[in-house]
Amino acid sequence: MTGQMCWLSKFGGNGDLILHLRFEPHQPWKPYTQFTGLAVPDYPIPGASKGFATAQKLLAENWKLLSAEQAKATVIPRKTA
Repeated sequence: MTGQMCWLSKFGGNGDLILHLRFEPHQPWKPYTQFTGLAVPDYPIPGASKGFATAQKLLAENWKLLSAEQAKATVIPRKTA
């Protein structure tokens, strides 16, 4: 199974980027840590990008890497009550 990935800020974060994933373009982006079957442990390197090891794995499995601009252009607005 393949999908899409991109680097986005954590929700409410300070600008640090973290890998986000989704299987279909109409789905919302979720941090890679929510995909326990896909995520692999991060490299033990201080300051390393969160999700880089997972991104390498998924690229080898033909996942598509989108830029942040492409990813933000496809975000579905949340419904407000």
